[in-house]
Amino acid sequence: MAHAYGKYADFEGLREQAIALRREGYSLRQIRDELQVHNKEILQRLVEGEPPPEWTKRPRAKDDLREKARQLRLQGWTYNQIQAELGCSKSSVSLWVRDLPHPEPKCTPEEQRARMNAGLARLRASQDREREETKRVAAAAVGELSDRELFLLGVGLYWAEGSKDKPYRRAEVLQFINSDPNMIKLFLRWLELLEVSRDRLTLRVSIHETADVEAAEKYWADIVGVDASVFSRATLKKHNPRTVRKNTNDTYRGCLVIYVTKSAELYRRVEGAWYGIVLGAYTAT
Repeated sequence: MAHAYGKYADFEGLREQAIALRREGYSLRQIRDELQVHNKEILQRLVEGEPPPEWTKRPRAKDDLREKARQLRLQGWTYNQIQAELGCSKSSVSLWVRDLPHPEPKCTPEEQRARMNAGLARLRASQDREREETKRVAAAAVGELSDRELFLLGVGLYWAEGSKDKPYRRAEVLQFINSDPNMIKLFLRWLELLEVSRDRLTLRVSIHETADVEAAEKYWADIVGVDASVFSRATLKKHNPRTVRKNTNDTYRGCLVIYVTKSAELYRRVEGAWYGIVLGAYTAT
């Protein structure tokens, strides 16, 4: 021990100073810096028997939280409610109040389910509003299309959904089929841009044989703006009993097929424009 204190020969004098500083409210770290005593063991011996000042004692914040948690539990609050109110973990709440009686349920199981369903309905409504607002903002950002933009958009649309010429099947003709009414409207608007008159269009419905063909033709006639009598005979798809179809309700109207007569040259223009789009995308800087 004498070796440990060798650096601090006047130990008793240092102790008197340390005690005086302690009583003035100094922390152990402040005493260390003041007296330049960096040996922890000696520093503790210097203030031995002297209680630390009140301000250095860590506040027992959790004791206050524990007491509040117990009070709330006695008022009938649930773990989740207490956790949300006090901002502590659920495991802490459980530890603090587990010896207290469980609160009596304030509503029946049926009422609880009703409240849960109402909460879910509010959540879904909020999510629906958020989705619709995102779509509205995106739609407004597009604005009016130029003729060039509409042309390029229509070429991409056709090359994705229209029939195409194959080396094994020469078919240089525009034929478009889709079940989305907005896609049909856009395709017709694109044909107008290309100066394709309506009398060059042949229309027919492609639909499962179990569906209401007449209602489907009436629906697509309204979309296109023609009388259903101009439609060619519908193409009926045979039903496979082993296939579980989901498109069997009243909203199923099949697909509309639009065939453009005398369109070989127009088809070649579209195919060339499509390759131009691909080339332009890869050479863009």
